[in-house]
Amino acid sequence: MIKKSIVIMLFLGLSLWPLGCTQVNPSEEILIGVAWPFASPDDLFEEGLDLAVQEINDQGGIQGRKLSLLKADDEAELEKGLATAQSFADHKGMQAVIGHRNSFISIPASSIYDQAGLAMVSPASTSPELTQHEYTHVFRNIPSDAEIARQLAIYLAEQGHERMVIYYTDDSYGNGLANAFEDYAGAQGITIVDRFNYYSNLEDLERLHDKWQAFGFDGIFIAKIAAEGGAQFLMDARAVNIEEPLAAGNSWDSLSLTGATGAAAEGLLVGSFFNPQRPSSETQDFIEAFRQKYQQPPTSYAATGYDAVNLLAAALEKSDLANPTTVAQGLRDLGAWEGVIGVHRFDEQGDDIGDLIVLKKVKDGRFEYLKQ
Repeated sequence: MIKKSIVIMLFLGLSLWPLGCTQVNPSEEILIGVAWPFASPDDLFEEGLDLAVQEINDQGGIQGRKLSLLKADDEAELEKGLATAQSFADHKGMQAVIGHRNSFISIPASSIYDQAGLAMVSPASTSPELTQHEYTHVFRNIPSDAEIARQLAIYLAEQGHERMVIYYTDDSYGNGLANAFEDYAGAQGITIVDRFNYYSNLEDLERLHDKWQAFGFDGIFIAKIAAEGGAQFLMDARAVNIEEPLAAGNSWDSLSLTGATGAAAEGLLVGSFFNPQRPSSETQDFIEAFRQKYQQPPTSYAATGYDAVNLLAAALEKSDLANPTTVAQGLRDLGAWEGVIGVHRFDEQGDDIGDLIVLKKVKDGRFEYLKQ
């Protein structure tokens, strides 16, 4: 009877272990999953992650344990992205997740992470929809498209724009950014005279240009990813003598993309979230360390990846490592947290509402920073 009672007590003890908790072995590494299209054109994102992990481990790790990343390539495909999310959610040793890059993957994947009680931090997905589902474990450590659009609209109105056109992609990214810009532009007194998401050839674009000129337009806002047809539009626009100013969101924050378009990129206004000229010690120390390790300057994605790792490390340092569901509250409890791209601060929805927006313009083939 005594042995039977002991077995029953042990069983009850195990059954009462809180949902989401795991036994912790102090010798085990702390594991963070990273979902990203790693095989895509080099954006130096992985390098930013690895630098952060190296520095954290060199300084003693997290709660005395080494940090390790489990990287998975979602190949920017929805099916593979969701499979990756489920594999991370099922992994017993996973503490948190960084990813995904694409909003059309992050949005459905966020449901998987939230149900698993696993904190997800996206350093790239800007669609406002990501944080509109009242999930408690979903975050982004960059501004949303809504905030980027708001800042761009304010600046363009200050520059005297009154009648603009929107070119967008009919997907979660394009629609979210286009809708946000139209709303904020209207609040600033800018009328959107036309929206379009397709043109068949240069003749078709020229016809559209004639129509816009009749409307008295004075600029075009591009809600389309540069690498997915946006850069081609830039060149086509200049080919049909569209000389009005062009503005775009953070997907254009790459001189390799704007540089590939040559003189067509001149004057392009970009709303983004990393200014390497930011005078803070955090930013300048990061840039120096990155240059020393990789012999090149960091990109915006290198910076946001670096910040994502360090934000999670700061939250994990004060979290219950036996219970990954505590990480989300740990992120919110950080308050105003200084990173390399700016001051981060998460609201209850998981949006980063810190001071992060940077406006820049292409001038002589280089970015000129307009506003921090």
